[in-house]
Amino acid sequence: VTFFPAMLTLPAGSSATFFCNISTENDSGLEYSLNWYKETNHSQAQKIAEISRNNPQTKTEKYLLTNHAPAFKIEILNLHQNDSGSYYCGLITFFEPDKVMESNRSHLVVTAAPEKTNATDEPEMEEGNPPDHVKAVLLGILLLAGAVVLLIFGYLTVTHRRGDVRKPPNENVPGEEKPPMVSVSTVDYGVLEFQWDQRTQVPLETQPVDQTEYATIVFLEEKPVTPERGKKHQD
Repeated sequence: VTFFPAMLTLPAGSSATFFCNISTENDSGLEYSLNWYKETNHSQAQKIAEISRNNPQTKTEKYLLTNHAPAFKIEILNLHQNDSGSYYCGLITFFEPDKVMESNRSHLVVTAAPEKTNATDEPEMEEGNPPDHVKAVLLGILLLAGAVVLLIFGYLTVTHRRGDVRKPPNENVPGEEKPPMVSVSTVDYGVLEFQWDQRTQVPLETQPVDQTEYATIVFLEEKPVTPERGKKHQD
């Protein structure tokens, strides 16, 4: 009869698993029972559980025994530090000369449960400082708000520019002046006839043969070119 593993070190609150393996030359029809024992500080062994050959599984509040003949498994549930000690199994056969066969001893050491106060102490030590996930959420909200503000500003800018383009020309250019009037200077030619003074007769010998006087008249006021004036200008 062998018992393994030889040594286990586990924290409180977990489970320990040991195996007891039996070997017989001819176990056909052999009736036997398997007992589990615990020793503490080399004191007298104490029986903690039992399973028979024909029983597939046995469970108590503290132990779970499973029959995988020729191997038997025992699980010690919800370990406490007082579960530390030496464990072994004993094979009890019926109708055989050697009725009891004990296995070797295996040792179980149960350590204190890992402290869970580290995770709760950190917020107290850093009182006033939000956790990292809260900072990440706040940063994401700020970035999202900034993006929304930029989108609104861009939309208003594009809308304002489109409004300027769609306005009629007379609204875009305030106080648009009318095109100035173009003054056209025209020159008219005419024949001026001068009457002779009847009181002073000049002898025919002294009269000039022909005398023509020309005058240029400039109209200062702005007058548009009319068809009549245009015709006169052509004449």
